[in-house]
Amino acid sequence: MKHLSIVLNIVLIIAVGVLYYFQFSSNKPADKKIATFVPSPAGANMTRPAIAYVELDSLNAKITYIKNKRKELEREQQAIEAEWESSYKGLENQKNNFLKKGAAITQEEAQQFQGQLLQQQQQIDGKKQSLSQNLNEKSYKFMDDIQKKLKSFLEEYNKERNYMYIFTTGTGLDYMVYKDSSMNITADVIEGMNEKMRSAAKP
Repeated sequence: MKHLSIVLNIVLIIAVGVLYYFQFSSNKPADKKIATFVPSPAGANMTRPAIAYVELDSLNAKITYIKNKRKELEREQQAIEAEWESSYKGLENQKNNFLKKGAAITQEEAQQFQGQLLQQQQQIDGKKQSLSQNLNEKSYKFMDDIQKKLKSFLEEYNKERNYMYIFTTGTGLDYMVYKDSSMNITADVIEGMNEKMRSAAKP
């Protein structure tokens, strides 16, 4: 319900802006400034809506810091899976070696071995769960950090552009039914964020 409320608010904001423009742009004198428009940064005579958007998919693909961090997290995930599979293969080898004793295995030995095997399996699964939880926490902190860095960059970036709203779009997050490509500021954000990250990484 929370996500639905956010989506509805975004849609209402866009709808109100569009209706406001079409309702009043034709009725107001040409020399009066429309509230939802700002002069073009390029200095052209045309005006542009004070709305812009950023493509999150492009940020993930082209900002070096994000790409490197995502690869690092993926390697950790792969290492966890590899260790888990290797541990289970070890259990399988133990079982096969035990069964080679054949008829010489007593009922007491079988029960004891089964208990040991179950205990090791629980330890392996518990370790994987703990490592995965730590990785999830690290991923969340990373995404939260990126969001804060993006907001900080856009606040500085927008001091000269004066956009009223800057939306984000991306796979599974794209609630805009139409996007004017001239409102796309993704390239600026990628260039600026890369420069900001490089500067922050310098000793």
